[in-house]
Amino acid sequence: MVLKAFFPTCCTSADSGLLVGRWVPEQSSAVVLAVVHFPFIPVRVKELLAQVQQASQVGVAVLGTWCHRRQEPEEGLGRFLEGLGVIFFHEPWLQLCRERGSTFWSCKAIQRSTPPGVPSEDQVMLVFYDQRQVLLSQLHPPAALPDHQAGDAPASAGGLAAVFDTVARSKALFSSDRFDEGPVRLSHWQSEGVEASVLVELAKQAAGPACLLLSFLLSLLSAMAACRLFRLWPLPFICSKLSTCEQVRHRLGQLSLVFSTQKAENPTQLMRKANVLISVLLDVALGLALLTWLHGKDRIGQLADALIPVADRVAEELQHLLQWLMGAPAGLKMNRALDQVLGRFFLYHIHLWISYIHLMSPFIERILWHVGLSACLGLTVAVSLLSDIIALLTFHIYCFYVYGARLYCLKMYGLSSLWRLFRGKKWNVLRQRVDSCSYDLDQLFIGTLLFTILVFLLPTTALYYLVFTLLRLLVVAVQGLLHLLVDLINSLPLYSVGLRLCRPYRLAAGVKFRVLEHEAGKPLRLLMQINPLPYSRVVRAYRLPSCGCRPKLSWSSLCRKLFFGELIYPWRQKGGKQD
Repeated sequence: MVLKAFFPTCCTSADSGLLVGRWVPEQSSAVVLAVVHFPFIPVRVKELLAQVQQASQVGVAVLGTWCHRRQEPEEGLGRFLEGLGVIFFHEPWLQLCRERGSTFWSCKAIQRSTPPGVPSEDQVMLVFYDQRQVLLSQLHPPAALPDHQAGDAPASAGGLAAVFDTVARSKALFSSDRFDEGPVRLSHWQSEGVEASVLVELAKQAAGPACLLLSFLLSLLSAMAACRLFRLWPLPFICSKLSTCEQVRHRLGQLSLVFSTQKAENPTQLMRKANVLISVLLDVALGLALLTWLHGKDRIGQLADALIPVADRVAEELQHLLQWLMGAPAGLKMNRALDQVLGRFFLYHIHLWISYIHLMSPFIERILWHVGLSACLGLTVAVSLLSDIIALLTFHIYCFYVYGARLYCLKMYGLSSLWRLFRGKKWNVLRQRVDSCSYDLDQLFIGTLLFTILVFLLPTTALYYLVFTLLRLLVVAVQGLLHLLVDLINSLPLYSVGLRLCRPYRLAAGVKFRVLEHEAGKPLRLLMQINPLPYSRVVRAYRLPSCGCRPKLSWSSLCRKLFFGELIYPWRQKGGKQD
């Protein structure tokens, strides 16, 4: 039987002593965590192991002995190490020995309770691992391990979860210092001691009351926002359609998570809280940079002075477009009466909109100043407010689109119903299907007359619908780019990506083994190295939730809606359905 012994690389030069660790019977492997140095009192060692086992819930025990012969071997050292197996009984009992001036080790696993005639020693495969990296790393499921180098043997993360879990939960053992004047002296990756900064300790002490106060203020603000006054119609409807309200609600949720006094239950929750904190800090920093740029050299006044001429230019271009449509656009012969009615109707709306813009012109600079001031809450809030302002400034285009879409949709559904009439069919509303139906001569005559009228009026309506739909899609595309920027800042796990860049071993996707020196008759020695998680999996695994108020339409669904004249909204409708 071959046993695996996971040995920390930081203990390869440690003095002789006892091997302290955990035995994993499912994998027939021993995880060495530390080396207890001579001299020691066995009772104190057992007390230390009991304390560690109670604090970490890990079955820590003395697995065997460690012999490092720096000088000529002493005569009584071998017998003394063999006698320790009586005091600290463990099955199997490991005996690791490193000879002076040799790269090969002596490894034995003695079974004392074997019956006569059965070999009492097992073969041992020695696996070296970096204790610090394994302790600080988080092992992920082996969904898509990265490509390994030639000559290395990759290993699944599932089989080594017990090794990573043992090292991660044994922090109570690593908290002791090698140079402490205690009864037990250990050697592990923290053997040089742990130094804590006074400022860091003071910050930790002050973080609790500060988080408690901020959490109370956020809960008070949420209670004020949930009062009955804000539930009166149409405030809930307007707030659900404004991107600024959705982003402010999302930011309150982020701050509540960051300043929550409840500790994270697992590393995933801790990573999410760190990602949210870094995302909020970056958002606020970008917002302050934008605010500084806007208030420098009176850029807000310059934007306010340029906004009215731009609005007039847009209205003028729309007037030219409508006058072109009222003539013979691209040589097409339109229905003169319907063309004039639609053109004058839309021109009247443009005149109303120009009057509204000039009426609001004295307040434009003050509005832009408040928009820039909202950048203190973050760049995402300012961008969401900019998206809402674009929606308000292009409200006349939205009205044109709705009028044209409703009229076009009415004609399309009328033509489809009349087409079923010619074929002797009708739409069954109760069964939601097309059934056969018999019509008399008068019904067929009226249907033919209406079908002819709708067909000849359809090109004029379809042209207006096509033009204003393109304008509406242009506005929605601009808003979509702004929403994409907001979602990118809200959902990108910056802390996880930075951790993968600076300390790739912290996010482990698995391990690989590299064979060290191997000689016949000597135990096999392997070096365990951590495979870092790919960047794509890091983003996928730790991606933060965004506002999620925008619909996700497929291209087929979007084309169907555009063809039949159904309205396209940049937000989700009630019940997850589109209007």
